Amino acid sequence: MVSTAMFLLLAAGAAGCAADDPGRGGRPVQALEELEALYRSGTEFTEFLAAADRRRELWVDHYENGAVPPEVLARASAIRGTWRILAIAEDWCSDSVNTIPFLALLAERVDGIELRVIDSDAGRGLMEAHRTPDGRAATPTVLILDSAYEVVGCWVERPSELQKWALASRPGMTDEAFLTRKMAWYRDDAGASTVGEMVDLIEAASGGRASCPTG
Repeated sequence: MVSTAMFLLLAAGAAGCAADDPGRGGRPVQALEELEALYRSGTEFTEFLAAADRRRELWVDHYENGAVPPEVLARASAIRGTWRILAIAEDWCSDSVNTIPFLALLAERVDGIELRVIDSDAGRGLMEAHRTPDGRAATPTVLILDSAYEVVGCWVERPSELQKWALASRPGMTDEAFLTRKMAWYRDDAGASTVGEMVDLIEAASGGRASCPTG
């Protein structure tokens, strides 16, 4: 169950973490040098975590007590090459807090995987270019870059199972009911779907099959 205090903390993100403000503009970032610059401008997760003040208890708990399933870790460790995960995230976002810490754990445990985090202001163009299935620019938006900083995979907002449920069920639910169900799913999944889907994308990219699903 989500406590009253936790619900009040999370309620702002009940409908998802859309950051779709037409007034802010932005354009897709396409040039490799721009992507490299964005990646290099990002923070390491520990730095991001130190600065996080919204949903801090969850950020810290997921990072300090989370784990990568052994079978996923073994698959990731078998992938050759260097793969950079560029995550666009916000500390207030309920989907970011339930996914990005587990990607950080994956990156820490696999030599060939790195992670950097940028905020939605810096990542606006990428968010606009990689929207959710229902057309929103949202956090987290996660891009996989190869050793040349080319986008070879993307992952937007939520694990696919949860996203399919959310898109089908959200219109008929109250904010409180939706948030409670979403947070329960994340709690039960414990990051396994997030890291599993990320490794799926990196495996595909390592085999020459770049992909950008948005579900």
